[in-house]
Amino acid sequence: MFNVSIIVPVYNQVKYLPICLDSLLFQDYPCLEIIIVNDGSTDTASKVIRDYLEDVRTQDVSYASHFNNNTGEVERCIQPRYPQSGRNIRVIHHDVNKGLGAALNTGFSACTGEYCTFIASDDMLLPNMISELIELLAQGADFAYADMHIVDDQGRILRCFSLPGYSFEKAFCHWYLCGICKLYRRELHDIAGYYDENIKPQDHEMFLRFAMNGAKFIHLPKVLANVRIHDKERHVYNHSSANWDRLYGESAELVLKARSFLQQNTLPGASES
Repeated sequence: MFNVSIIVPVYNQVKYLPICLDSLLFQDYPCLEIIIVNDGSTDTASKVIRDYLEDVRTQDVSYASHFNNNTGEVERCIQPRYPQSGRNIRVIHHDVNKGLGAALNTGFSACTGEYCTFIASDDMLLPNMISELIELLAQGADFAYADMHIVDDQGRILRCFSLPGYSFEKAFCHWYLCGICKLYRRELHDIAGYYDENIKPQDHEMFLRFAMNGAKFIHLPKVLANVRIHDKERHVYNHSSANWDRLYGESAELVLKARSFLQQNTLPGASES
C-alpha cells in the first residue's frame, strides 16, 4: 500500500479549515500523511489547528445500535469520531507569512509519501478522491487530475467544472486546465524541482514544468473535489484583489511559453486520455 502525502497551506481562513481537514481524514484511502503548513496566519489558526488535533485524539460519537428487551433501553455503540489509524498529521509553523509558494515548498520538502498533492484550506476533497486517482497512477501515469464542483461561500454548488481529456495543448496552451483536483508522483519534484516562490501561479508553472519534462498526465472525468469561490473580501493569497491582475498576467505568460514549447517539441504522453 502506497503512502500519500497531502499538503495543506493555511493563511487566515480558519472558518473553513476544519471542513477541509475532515475531508482528508475521512478519505477512504488508508495511508495518508497530512502536513499542515501554518504560513504565519494572523488570525486564530494556531488555536484552531491545536483544538482540531485534540478533537481527533479524544472525541467520541455514538449511535443507537440495540434495543434491550430486558431493560427497555436503547443501547448505544460508542466509537472514536475520527479514524485512529492510517493518518499521520504533522504541523509546521512559519513565524511570518512567506507566501503560498514558500508554504508549498515547506510542505513538499517535508513529505514522505510516494504520491502527493495539496489542497487549499478552504476547499474539500470528496471521500474517494485519493483512492480513485491513485489507481490511475498505479497503472503508469505520473499525474492524475479530475473534475470539480465550484461552490460558494456557504458550500452551495454553482457549477460543475469539467476539464478536458489530457493533451499538452488542451491542458496548458489554451489556459491552465488540469491542476486543482490532482495527485502526482513525488519523484516528479526530484526531476523538475519545486514551486517558484517569485510568481503567483505557482501550481500552473510547476505542472507545466512537469509536462515539459515528459510527465505522463491522465484525466478522470469525474467530480472528486469542491472548490470554494468567496466574496471578494475573503480572498487571500493569489486570489486577493491585490494579486489578481498579476496572477492573470503571469498565467498568460505561461500559456505563451507552453505554445512556444509545443511548436518546438513532440511530447510523450501528449495524446488524449
